[in-house]
Amino acid sequence: MATAKKPTTRRKTTPPAPEPALCPDCAGTGETRETVRVGARKMRVTDDHQTALCLTCWGTGHAAA
Repeated sequence: MATAKKPTTRRKTTPPAPEPALCPDCAGTGETRETVRVGARKMRVTDDHQTALCLTCWGTGHAAA
């Protein structure tokens, strides 16, 4: 006595989650860049730069919802 074949069902696929938008302040890098200034009165600009964590996205690079 042969066993009856089970009917096949389709697998449900979930659509991929949309990628979050990039942060407008840091362009998705998660860091901001500031120019270093020297001096008490004139605040001369130097060629040096300082990087810091982006305060808008907290370093994730994704825009806040």
